[in-house]
Amino acid sequence: MAYSFDAQVRTDFGKGASRRLRRNGQIPAIVYGGDQEAVAIALDQAKVFTAQQNAAFYNEPITLNINGSAVVVKPVAMQRHPVSCMVVHVDFMRA
Repeated sequence: MAYSFDAQVRTDFGKGASRRLRRNGQIPAIVYGGDQEAVAIALDQAKVFTAQQNAAFYNEPITLNINGSAVVVKPVAMQRHPVSCMVVHVDFMRA
């Protein structure tokens, strides 16, 4: 099962900006690796939470649609809230 997510590039950074994203149902993430610069993005929290419950999320490549271009990535690190276990932040590496 291949996953695909629509992502928006973030221009606002910091703790306050991340909290605003989470209140609006999104989570901050970053895409790095390869020969390109790191890109800060925002993803739909509900879709990521549902997808990460399956082993395929961690084992198969994921496609992120960032500004009309497809980027194939794998999750490297994921931070979760200590009480609710909701996804708080994801690090992706380009495949």
